[in-house]
Amino acid sequence: MRRPPVLSRSAADAASGVFAGPRWLGIAASSLPVLALVLMTLAGCTSMSGPSGSATPAPSGAVTPTTPAASVIGGNLWSSRMEERRQAVVQASGGSGIAVVRTADNQLKLTLPMEAAFDLGRSELKPAVRPALDEASRNLDENVRITIVGHTDSSAGDAVNGPLSLDRAETVREYLVHHGVRRGRLLVEGRGGRQPVASNATEAGRAANRRIEIFLSQPAS
Repeated sequence: MRRPPVLSRSAADAASGVFAGPRWLGIAASSLPVLALVLMTLAGCTSMSGPSGSATPAPSGAVTPTTPAASVIGGNLWSSRMEERRQAVVQASGGSGIAVVRTADNQLKLTLPMEAAFDLGRSELKPAVRPALDEASRNLDENVRITIVGHTDSSAGDAVNGPLSLDRAETVREYLVHHGVRRGRLLVEGRGGRQPVASNATEAGRAANRRIEIFLSQPAS
């Protein structure tokens, strides 16, 4: 078997001189900026890629506000304007005892306690409830209808309670008409003591039954 040739010390020194000489060092030094540019380009491409290698879009930071969708129940529309009106009436009725709710069939309902709205046995509207009525009737949409229903307790017979409940409902109607609501969109009823919400056996129950209910409804079509 032939042994591989062995470089002599002079040949080895010559070879090392090629890579260590001034010419080779100059070539290496001139190549460093190019190598650095290539590495920076590769690093930039990597940072732009997501896990799958595709470009990852930057978040826009924009937030799209959401508006509650209108609801139709029982033929009545509950719109964003109706919800705004409900909130305004709640604010205006603070401390008066007026209950403000959205009914199951999409009507805005105000319940005025009789003690807050009227003196016992009388039909003149008291000032405490007027701010809530003002907000309820402010800038109404053209197709909104208002129903006003008067109720009493059972302390007196129908001959007294019926006309009294109607008189009180009509007083509320006249207040709204005076404040710009067209009379034709107002319906008035007096139901006396026929629809109690509590027992008439107690004073608290009778007080709950003496009330005015106001319904605002907006037909869906």
